[in-house]
Amino acid sequence: MPSQKQLKWSQLRVGLTVLFASVTLAVLIFVMSGTGGWFTRKITLRSYLDNAGGLREGAPVRLAGVDIGNVTRIRIVGGNPLTPVEVTMKVNTKYSFNLRKDSVALLATAGVLGETYVDLDSSSAKGPEATDGDMLATRNQPDVQDVMRASQGTLQNMDALLKRLDHIVAFIESGQGSIGKVIYDPSLYDRLNATVTEFKGLVDDIQSGKGSLGPLLTSDEAYKKAIGAIDKLNAIVDDLQQGKGSAGKLLKDPALYENANKTIANVRQLTDDINAGKGALGKMTHDQEFAARLQTTVNNLASLTDRLEKGEGTAGMLLKDPTLYNNSNQMLLESRELVKAIRQDPKKYLTIHMKIF
Repeated sequence: MPSQKQLKWSQLRVGLTVLFASVTLAVLIFVMSGTGGWFTRKITLRSYLDNAGGLREGAPVRLAGVDIGNVTRIRIVGGNPLTPVEVTMKVNTKYSFNLRKDSVALLATAGVLGETYVDLDSSSAKGPEATDGDMLATRNQPDVQDVMRASQGTLQNMDALLKRLDHIVAFIESGQGSIGKVIYDPSLYDRLNATVTEFKGLVDDIQSGKGSLGPLLTSDEAYKKAIGAIDKLNAIVDDLQQGKGSAGKLLKDPALYENANKTIANVRQLTDDINAGKGALGKMTHDQEFAARLQTTVNNLASLTDRLEKGEGTAGMLLKDPTLYNNSNQMLLESRELVKAIRQDPKKYLTIHMKIF
């Protein structure tokens, strides 16, 4: 049998072996964890929130979805009435190249029912790398309760809308309103059926060549005439392109363009000469004395016409005095009677009496 001393030594070795294995296993697990274990340097960061929102100590701290540390302490501090919750985090410096002083900390939830963790956002950060003791700004993000509260109003509106829709459907099912009559009124169906029947008869008549539209669709003559008209139009276009006829010459003859260009140039030169006061037209448009004389002549003509309208002077009396018209009319009548009498008895008026003394 082994002695008492040997038994104690065996038990001691077993205990030391178990203790060493446990410590080794714990070290390996800690080293293999995302936080980097004891062999990685860490820094402490702080953020202030208005509500912890279910965050607990030991919750992961993630940067772009990667665990870089844990929450070490959550407490309420004074002096910050709007953000009284202080969250202290220890993060691995392995990712410090993407962790900036102006990075933003916000609370996020892993799924709908998952745990709450701290998510660090450096997408818009441009400052230097974060150091130990820095305070990161926070940004509020709506949680599930906020979403539920916001959706409550939407659900109420949907409920009211569904009630209105049920009322409208019941109103339609009762055959009331335009839509109800369209669906439930048998006379409307009969009219629609009659209209479809008439339309079908019209289509049959057109297909059989009846009426005005029928020959247009069924007769080859209309098609041939249309093709002939198109051919004539193409021939006219070809003649125009070749410069034939008057219209073709207008489009293709360069002499017409040159003549038009010369005419435009002459008109421009004429207007320039008139504007410059050259020639008779230029002097007429720029000579103030001529304008004054022209105005005087117009005034005299206006005065003369006024006097004629009033019947003043000889010409006015000729226009306004009815006696002249009556005398002239009487003289014409007497002349007509004289001519008529001469034609009836020319000897009476055309006999020449000669007396010799």
